Amino acid sequence: MENVTVGEFAFTTQESGNYMACFTADTKSHGNKNVSISVDWKTGIAAKDWKNIAKKEKIEGVELEIRKLEAAVEAIHENLVYIRNKEADMRTVSEKTNSRVAWFSTMSMGICIAVSGIQVVYLKQYFQKKKLI
Repeated sequence: MENVTVGEFAFTTQESGNYMACFTADTKSHGNKNVSISVDWKTGIAAKDWKNIAKKEKIEGVELEIRKLEAAVEAIHENLVYIRNKEADMRTVSEKTNSRVAWFSTMSMGICIAVSGIQVVYLKQYFQKKKLI
Protein backbone atom coordinates (compact mmCIF):
# COMPACT_ATOMS: atom_id res chain seq x y z
CA MET A 1 0.00 0.00 0.00
CA GLU A 2 2.90 2.36 -0.56
CA ASN A 3 2.59 5.42 -2.81
CA VAL A 4 -1.18 5.06 -3.26
CA THR A 5 -3.14 8.28 -3.52
CA VAL A 6 -6.81 7.28 -3.65
CA GLY A 7 -8.94 4.35 -2.62
CA GLU A 8 -10.09 2.12 0.17
CA PHE A 9 -7.57 0.01 1.99
CA ALA A 10 -7.84 -2.89 4.39
CA PHE A 11 -5.30 -4.48 6.67
CA THR A 12 -5.96 -7.82 8.33
CA THR A 13 -3.75 -9.19 11.07
CA GLN A 14 -3.44 -12.67 12.48
CA GLU A 15 -2.28 -11.47 15.90
CA SER A 16 -3.71 -8.86 18.21
CA GLY A 17 -1.52 -5.94 19.15
CA ASN A 18 -0.81 -2.29 18.50
CA TYR A 19 -0.43 -1.29 14.88
CA MET A 20 0.54 2.04 13.37
CA ALA A 21 -0.65 3.63 10.13
CA CYS A 22 1.26 6.52 8.58
CA PHE A 23 -0.21 9.04 6.15
CA THR A 24 1.79 11.67 4.33
CA ALA A 25 0.71 14.44 2.00
CA ASP A 26 3.14 15.37 -0.75
CA THR A 27 2.88 19.15 -0.98
CA LYS A 28 4.62 19.22 -4.38
CA SER A 29 1.85 17.32 -6.15
CA HIS A 30 -1.05 18.95 -4.27
CA GLY A 31 0.25 22.49 -4.18
CA ASN A 32 -1.55 24.56 -1.56
CA LYS A 33 -4.74 22.49 -1.74
CA ASN A 34 -6.28 21.06 1.38
CA VAL A 35 -5.72 17.35 1.74
CA SER A 36 -8.40 15.28 3.45
CA ILE A 37 -7.92 11.87 5.00
CA SER A 38 -10.91 10.00 6.33
CA VAL A 39 -10.19 7.01 8.53
CA ASP A 40 -12.80 4.46 9.55
CA TRP A 41 -11.18 1.88 11.82
CA LYS A 42 -13.06 -1.37 12.04
CA THR A 43 -12.09 -4.28 14.22
CA GLY A 44 -13.50 -7.71 14.88
CA ILE A 45 -16.78 -8.60 13.24
CA ALA A 46 -17.34 -5.12 11.84
CA ALA A 47 -14.15 -5.46 9.78
CA LYS A 48 -15.43 -8.45 7.80
CA ASP A 49 -16.78 -7.79 4.33
CA TRP A 50 -20.05 -9.69 4.64
CA LYS A 51 -21.23 -8.80 1.12
CA ASN A 52 -18.22 -10.49 -0.47
CA ILE A 53 -18.53 -13.47 1.86
CA ALA A 54 -22.18 -13.86 0.85
CA LYS A 55 -21.26 -13.65 -2.85
CA LYS A 56 -18.39 -16.14 -2.61
CA GLU A 57 -20.33 -18.71 -0.63
CA LYS A 58 -23.65 -18.00 -2.37
CA ILE A 59 -25.61 -17.49 0.81
CA GLU A 60 -28.52 -15.16 1.46
CA GLY A 61 -30.58 -13.48 4.15
CA VAL A 62 -31.09 -15.69 7.16
CA GLU A 63 -27.97 -17.80 6.62
CA LEU A 64 -25.84 -14.67 6.32
CA GLU A 65 -27.33 -13.30 9.53
CA ILE A 66 -26.65 -16.63 11.25
CA ARG A 67 -23.02 -16.42 10.11
CA LYS A 68 -22.81 -12.88 11.50
CA LEU A 69 -24.26 -14.05 14.81
CA GLU A 70 -21.83 -16.98 14.94
CA ALA A 71 -18.95 -14.57 14.37
CA ALA A 72 -20.31 -12.26 17.08
CA VAL A 73 -20.63 -15.13 19.56
CA GLU A 74 -17.10 -16.30 18.73
CA ALA A 75 -15.73 -12.78 19.27
CA ILE A 76 -17.57 -12.48 22.59
CA HIS A 77 -16.23 -15.87 23.68
CA GLU A 78 -12.67 -14.88 22.77
CA ASN A 79 -13.05 -11.64 24.73
CA LEU A 80 -14.40 -13.50 27.76
CA VAL A 81 -11.51 -15.97 27.68
CA TYR A 82 -9.07 -13.06 27.42
CA ILE A 83 -10.75 -11.27 30.33
CA ARG A 84 -10.77 -14.46 32.41
CA ASN A 85 -7.04 -14.94 31.82
CA LYS A 86 -6.29 -11.31 32.68
CA GLU A 87 -8.40 -11.63 35.85
CA ALA A 88 -6.42 -14.72 36.89
CA ASP A 89 -3.15 -12.87 36.31
CA MET A 90 -4.38 -9.88 38.30
CA ARG A 91 -5.57 -12.15 41.12
CA THR A 92 -2.12 -13.76 41.29
CA VAL A 93 -0.43 -10.35 41.46
CA SER A 94 -2.90 -9.19 44.11
CA GLU A 95 -2.33 -12.29 46.26
CA LYS A 96 1.45 -11.91 46.03
CA THR A 97 1.20 -8.23 46.96
CA ASN A 98 -1.11 -9.06 49.86
CA SER A 99 1.32 -11.66 51.25
CA ARG A 100 4.25 -9.26 50.91
CA VAL A 101 2.34 -6.49 52.72
CA ALA A 102 1.37 -8.91 55.52
CA TRP A 103 4.99 -10.06 55.86
CA PHE A 104 6.28 -6.47 55.89
CA SER A 105 3.67 -5.44 58.47
CA THR A 106 4.57 -8.36 60.74
CA MET A 107 8.25 -7.54 60.43
CA SER A 108 7.59 -3.84 61.14
CA MET A 109 5.63 -4.73 64.28
CA GLY A 110 8.43 -7.04 65.42
CA ILE A 111 11.02 -4.31 64.92
CA CYS A 112 8.86 -1.77 66.79
CA ILE A 113 8.40 -4.17 69.74
CA ALA A 114 12.14 -4.94 69.82
CA VAL A 115 13.07 -1.24 69.75
CA SER A 116 10.53 -0.50 72.51
CA GLY A 117 12.00 -3.27 74.67
CA ILE A 118 15.52 -1.96 74.12
CA GLN A 119 14.37 1.56 75.06
CA VAL A 120 12.74 0.32 78.27
CA VAL A 121 15.90 -1.57 79.29
CA TYR A 122 18.13 1.41 78.45
CA LEU A 123 15.97 3.93 80.30
CA LYS A 124 15.71 1.64 83.34
CA GLN A 125 19.51 1.31 83.47
CA TYR A 126 19.94 5.06 82.93
CA PHE A 127 17.61 6.01 85.75
CA GLN A 128 19.20 3.41 88.07
CA LYS A 129 22.65 4.91 87.41
CA LYS A 130 21.28 8.39 88.19
CA LYS A 131 19.71 6.89 91.32
CA LEU A 132 16.25 8.15 90.39
CA ILE A 133 14.75 4.68 90.74
